[in-house]
Amino acid sequence: MIKENLENIKSQIPDNVTLVAVSKTKPVADLQEAYNAGQRVFGENKIQEMVDKYDALPKDIKWHMIGHLQSNKVKYMAHFVDLIHGIDKFSTLKEINKQAKKHNRVINCLLQVKIAKEDTKFGLSFSDIEEILNSPEFTSLENIKVVGFMGMATFTNNQKQLQEEFSSLKTFFDKHKALPDTANCKLKTLSMGMSGDFKLAIKEGSTMIRVGSSIFGNRNYN
Repeated sequence: MIKENLENIKSQIPDNVTLVAVSKTKPVADLQEAYNAGQRVFGENKIQEMVDKYDALPKDIKWHMIGHLQSNKVKYMAHFVDLIHGIDKFSTLKEINKQAKKHNRVINCLLQVKIAKEDTKFGLSFSDIEEILNSPEFTSLENIKVVGFMGMATFTNNQKQLQEEFSSLKTFFDKHKALPDTANCKLKTLSMGMSGDFKLAIKEGSTMIRVGSSIFGNRNYN
């Protein structure tokens, strides 16, 4: 079933869009099945779970940390994580830089932008991001690379609202993508869209979607 689900989703997305299979709470056997079907990018939201799966699965998998990040846990994944999505504090960037340095790595990062109208969603404002990217302290972080932005739209069926939220982030992304790259900021990834809204997100310019239940089925949180 997982193979069919993957093929179905891949048939709906253009080649320039990366599919992150959100595998949180799913057993290793399910991830192996997706891997056997050709999937190589997996997203987890708990670091310990991701570490356990990293140890158990093939090493050519690219692991994405997509959950809300606690700085004190960064050290457990710094040796292997490929991309960290939900960065919403400058202090977290500093911690990632510190841990990456210990492993002589540069870790790719996405800054999370708050585009949803809901209060529950994390994220930086547009002005927060400009402040970070323009700060001398950011320039000094040599072991991270900001490769793009991530946004979570409001949980709603209102297509116009979703479209406006995605569009606002795309406009902001394009504005910054047009600026010259720096040593630790090279914008190429816009992570927007999940199982329920990825088609609209792609239409609005997303280059990376995070899909879980449409691949693995509903989650059991017990």
